[in-house]
Amino acid sequence: MAVRHRNHLPTEGVQADAPVVATTTSLEGAIAVLRIAYGVTFLWAFFDKLLALGFHTGYDQEGNLDRFGDAAWINGGSPTEGFLSFGVPENNPFKDVFTSLAGQAWVDWLFMLGLLGIGVALLSGGAMRIGTAAGAVMYALMYLAVLPLENNPVVDDHLLGVIVMVVLVLAHAGRTWGLGRWWESQDLVQQNPALR
Repeated sequence: MAVRHRNHLPTEGVQADAPVVATTTSLEGAIAVLRIAYGVTFLWAFFDKLLALGFHTGYDQEGNLDRFGDAAWINGGSPTEGFLSFGVPENNPFKDVFTSLAGQAWVDWLFMLGLLGIGVALLSGGAMRIGTAAGAVMYALMYLAVLPLENNPVVDDHLLGVIVMVVLVLAHAGRTWGLGRWWESQDLVQQNPALR
């Protein structure tokens, strides 16, 4: 934990080019842990759907586990079909829209690339603006897909995910225990701030 004082310190005998030592506050550390945890969540979802590891993907209609089986995306399974076909409530106002997207190849590719890209951005701390924006959009779409909510009339874990993505980008979470500072110093990123 860093303690910051606002007292005037004497500068006599201090070199102007002395290296600055970066310290991490408890809040910065906590937000970095939150970023990393969400990154692991996205990457795990990617690998589970890619390989049908059995933590959510890999079960047949009868509930039997078939790791690395037909449900795996690499074996022709669809990472979006199950949720969009059976996870959208009957009284959802957007049900027809979501079920029409279920199992379409372009939706599967966009979803999987999104999971991978968001996970890498959050874990590495680089490209946080793009990663958190994509994460917020993905969570918002999943929020719309599960309406009306079962346990609360307004808030669920998807909406909390949107809020966390906003907090992570506003807190510059990639700079602590990540590549954020290095990423932001790159010429391409400095010329295109949207890539931060």
